[in-house]
Amino acid sequence: MTDLLLDTTEQVLTITFNRVDKKNSFTADMYAALADAFTQAQRDDAVRVVVIQGHETVFSAGNDIADFLKAPPVSPDVPVFRFMRAISSFTKPIVAAVCGPAVGIGSTMLFHCDLIYAGDNAAFSMPFVNLGVCPEAASSLLAPQRMGYVRAAEALLLGDPFSAEAALEMGLINRIVPPTEVNALARRQALRLAAKPQQPLLIAKRLMKQAQASLVATHMAEEADIFGRLLAEPAAREAFGAFLEKRKPNFENL
Repeated sequence: MTDLLLDTTEQVLTITFNRVDKKNSFTADMYAALADAFTQAQRDDAVRVVVIQGHETVFSAGNDIADFLKAPPVSPDVPVFRFMRAISSFTKPIVAAVCGPAVGIGSTMLFHCDLIYAGDNAAFSMPFVNLGVCPEAASSLLAPQRMGYVRAAEALLLGDPFSAEAALEMGLINRIVPPTEVNALARRQALRLAAKPQQPLLIAKRLMKQAQASLVATHMAEEADIFGRLLAEPAAREAFGAFLEKRKPNFENL
């Protein structure tokens, strides 16, 4: 079974996370495929809009920890950082359909999407500090802007999860519908976007994004550099070790 499904129909590229038995956790191969898909879609005139979606029970549990630890992201050219750069700089509209858990990058990638629809079972979390690392995908910049500082602090410093209702109230998502309807709604909205005149549509997105595009790129690069260094520190080793050993981490002297 392919972990990532790609389908282009009616000028909409739909990317489906298809690793439900592993809660759609991402491997390095999946990140590489995602980066390549966005890069190709950027160049392909047959693609006007991209939809990213998971299953009605889970969007993504974030990194596959075992796969992640085989090749930690300590270089800017690793697949996960290539994907972050590709989605953040993508000039065409991106529509996301989110149901169930959206953990780590499952949440932070959403800051780079244009329209986000969630199931009433969606649960967002960014537990980077709890894993001994720092936020990524420019979320340390974009989360306070979108959510407000104090709510971003709960999400990024405490690692507290938040519901679809909270995400809607904070302006992180556009609408909440039953999980069985989310992917279909995202598809309908993507088709509406694909039917619009493309030059004005792309210009509108560029004008909304351009004021801080370079800041986002710089912030993302700094996060990636720090993230790689923190992986070698005792806190991250304890956090990931505890995760694999299914025990509570002990940060008492860290």
